[in-house]
Amino acid sequence: MPATSSGSARPEEPRTAADRHLGPGAHALMRRNFGNIGNAQFQHVAAREVGAPDPPEVVEVAARTFMIQPGMANVALFETDEGLLLVDAGCAGDGPALLRAVRRVSARPLHTVVFTHGHVDHAFGLWAFLEAGERPRVVGHENLLDHYARYSRTAGLNAAINGQRPGANGRSWPSAPEDFVVPDITFRDSLELRIGGERFVVRHAKGETDDAAWVWAPRRRVIAAGDLVVGYLPNAGNPRKVQRYAEEWADAAEGMAALGAECVITGHGDCVRGAEAIRDELLTMAEYLRHIVRHTLDGLNAGLRPDEIVESLAVPDHLAAHPRLQPHYDRPEFICRNVIRRYGGWWDGYPANLLPSPTVTQAREVAHLAGGVDALAARARELADSDLRMACHVAEWAFLAEPQSPSAQNCYVEVFDRRREAERSLMGKLAFSQPHQRVAAARA
Repeated sequence: MPATSSGSARPEEPRTAADRHLGPGAHALMRRNFGNIGNAQFQHVAAREVGAPDPPEVVEVAARTFMIQPGMANVALFETDEGLLLVDAGCAGDGPALLRAVRRVSARPLHTVVFTHGHVDHAFGLWAFLEAGERPRVVGHENLLDHYARYSRTAGLNAAINGQRPGANGRSWPSAPEDFVVPDITFRDSLELRIGGERFVVRHAKGETDDAAWVWAPRRRVIAAGDLVVGYLPNAGNPRKVQRYAEEWADAAEGMAALGAECVITGHGDCVRGAEAIRDELLTMAEYLRHIVRHTLDGLNAGLRPDEIVESLAVPDHLAAHPRLQPHYDRPEFICRNVIRRYGGWWDGYPANLLPSPTVTQAREVAHLAGGVDALAARARELADSDLRMACHVAEWAFLAEPQSPSAQNCYVEVFDRRREAERSLMGKLAFSQPHQRVAAARA
């Protein structure tokens, strides 16, 4: 069905020094993963006054059923005779544009809102509807309240690891009571809603979060999946975030696959259409996740160290080749480590690392043994052509041993630039861009 737009495109945003540090292809990868996201909103995802760079895209995926892309996350809209069911509400800055997009589709009142989880890009744009006088009932899983509480307690941490800057209210991350819309109705396993004489089923499923939910509209054969389906390898490993749940994610994928849906409205990217395509993606996703979990548990049960388990992980070709399960955001190795963390604790199994000397002290000793940081920098550049992973270790030792050394600084940036440009996952690219920031701080 045809797509509609709620306005004209905005001009391209200027790039900042921080943006340039992400390297070539990083912003294209962000757009590929998250759609309508720009430099400004990417650094102000909690700010109500900073919206997405382009107007929302609205696609009618079934009768009276719409996928809206107001920003980096998708929103599902179901129109009924009694009112509207909205699934998710985008970032805080997406609220006004989402409200306009919804009102271009329908004048019916907003009856119910379901949050698929409490992430900053899915549950924070509803304020615009509330300020406009809408009074919907809000539904979320019972763990959503704990999710909000965790956001408040770790606002500084989340702002730092997500590269966020303060908005007009002085906050870089949701933390004050007025930042959160608290559900009117919570549920544990599943909840049936009746709106306009039609049945909608909300189901809980751990995945990227422990408060995740998805919505099944049986009459329309449509699933609003939230981030349980995103069009790339599930974000079940994220190195800098709280625990993910690969096994339960696989359970959810199999549960959705059994319904015979004709459309899945995804949390990000394009929707999935056609029963066969949906079953193929969901069942392959489940098999992929179960393969990683099985490999990891087999290694733990065999007494292997974490690095041995990760290094020996091999993904079968038919899983690795699936076009909608590519590692554009997460990586299989990261998922493997998250399973290790869940079942095996944080120690890497090397006795020296149980109560280690500080990393900077270790780096200085390595530099002393090598004959100085210049020798380490030269060796890192030499290794970069044959063993880029090892080159990164050597370059980092040089910089940590003597951060003010121009030789170490230049080598650190150059080697990790090569690593970043070869990396396919967005999380990897972001991590490998950090030498730019550290060198800039040292020079300042």
